[in-house]
Amino acid sequence: MFETLFTQPRILAAHNLAPCLESRKRFILYCLEQGYPPRSIRKIAWILLVFSKSMDLCRTEPITHDEIAFAVDHRVRLIRNARTNDSQSSRRLFIHIATAWLRFLGLLKEHQPMEQPFTRLIEQYADFMRDQRGLSPVTISNCRTEIDSFLSAVWHPGVNLNGVTIHDIDTYLAYQGNHGWARASLHALASTLRNFFRYAEGQGWATNISVGIDAPVVFREDGLPLGPNWEDVQRLVASFNADSTIDLRDRAVVLLLAVYGLRRGEVVRLRLDDFDWNGEIIHVTRPKQRCTQQYPLVASVGTAILRYLKEARPRSAHRELFLSVEAPIRPLSPGRVSGIVRERLTQFGIDVPRRAHCLRHANARHLLDAGFALKEIGDQLGHRSASTTRIYAKVDLTGLRRVAEIDLGSLL
Repeated sequence: MFETLFTQPRILAAHNLAPCLESRKRFILYCLEQGYPPRSIRKIAWILLVFSKSMDLCRTEPITHDEIAFAVDHRVRLIRNARTNDSQSSRRLFIHIATAWLRFLGLLKEHQPMEQPFTRLIEQYADFMRDQRGLSPVTISNCRTEIDSFLSAVWHPGVNLNGVTIHDIDTYLAYQGNHGWARASLHALASTLRNFFRYAEGQGWATNISVGIDAPVVFREDGLPLGPNWEDVQRLVASFNADSTIDLRDRAVVLLLAVYGLRRGEVVRLRLDDFDWNGEIIHVTRPKQRCTQQYPLVASVGTAILRYLKEARPRSAHRELFLSVEAPIRPLSPGRVSGIVRERLTQFGIDVPRRAHCLRHANARHLLDAGFALKEIGDQLGHRSASTTRIYAKVDLTGLRRVAEIDLGSLL
């Protein structure tokens, strides 16, 4: 193990003779599996060596975070004339690695966060959204965050959910409106709270509050989907022209968003097994429909993904297609997908909301302009009903102009 990291006999002997040899080896192997480069692995091995000499790890009771910090601040100095005043970044790194090691060994006494009295209610409602309504994990997470923020703001000690009033909800909506929330966002928030309290009333947690939740008026034009035009989408895709690991990955991500109109959550859930390379088929899991939808694998998308797999994807036990490029290697998050699109659009000076989702809107508008029927566009986007797709017809100005140019009088 250490022979592959160090060459000097004195340093090798120090690592092999220090306490907790086997547990240090196991953690270093774990870090290697997570994709840490050799330079980082050597640094981790050094920190484990120092920490193993600075703290008694043979005790039976768990080790607290305060004890870790004390041991790091009073750690053994293995180098002569070592600085006594270490930087804060060095201290944080020691604490971070030591904490991760003890957690890996099961010796860490974790902080027990104080559970809010409404946490279990939100968890039960989240189960309902997932099991009964079939909502996507991203939608459920957003709803939980909004409900938790609201209840954290209005909850008082000794008050149950039935003590929340319409005045509390109106005040909270007004507060968010005064702090930059648009009418559409406030409308969605009010809808989320109404659905939660409707469920709470069914469970007997609250009474007669959901019917009183009024959402701000959203005018018809407020609901129109916004997205870049197709020329800007092409510029966006073309901007990922470097051979770097990040560009190869991000180009494949953006192509899936733009060409198939996938949601960011559907992109990060793609797995290696979802691609039938012989049949040139891609299988996309649709959580809202609780089904898997098949698409023909477009040549440009397939080429980008193959190049990413061959030249950029880290070796990992994860089966998800898209992974982080830096250790610890882990599946890409939906938030990072939005960040990829946001950063490039910002460079072009394109300001659109819902960064990753805007490419889904752009895809729908492009298909509509190309003359595809709403049913075909809905199938492409995985919509459950035609009414969801019909909103894109509201902004088909090109089509409306063609209609305006026709002399309808001659047809009568």
